[in-house]
Amino acid sequence: MTLAMTASEVMDYMAEEFPQVRDDFAIDALGEDRLTMRLLVDDRHLRPGGTVSGPSMFALADCAVYAMVLARVGRKALAVTTSCSMDFMRKPAAGVDVIAECRLLKLGRALAVGDLLLYSAGQEAPVARATMTYSIPPDTGVK
Repeated sequence: MTLAMTASEVMDYMAEEFPQVRDDFAIDALGEDRLTMRLLVDDRHLRPGGTVSGPSMFALADCAVYAMVLARVGRKALAVTTSCSMDFMRKPAAGVDVIAECRLLKLGRALAVGDLLLYSAGQEAPVARATMTYSIPPDTGVK
């Protein structure tokens, strides 16, 4: 299986479709069934006490699976999250990016399933774990 989009093509497309998160994420590595994405932590991602917020970590997990799906199937703006399970295991380190290690478990015609571990940069213990399912729309001409 080959990739339909490169990491830079995925990031450019996401910036076009979702300009509100243009500066929030970066892809560090991309393979056929694996992706490493980084939340570029800024003050807006922090909750009281200086730790990265749960919604910011959810956004990272969601965007990482979306990016992995796009990399495999191409420009599908209407691919949407249909299910998510996320466990927050420990407080993220202050002042560092959060890294998502995403693995694509299934890619079918209609559904894709990804599994993720999230880490504070430079730390070995994961801060969260997530499983996401995406619905892939049939070809409708919408790119």
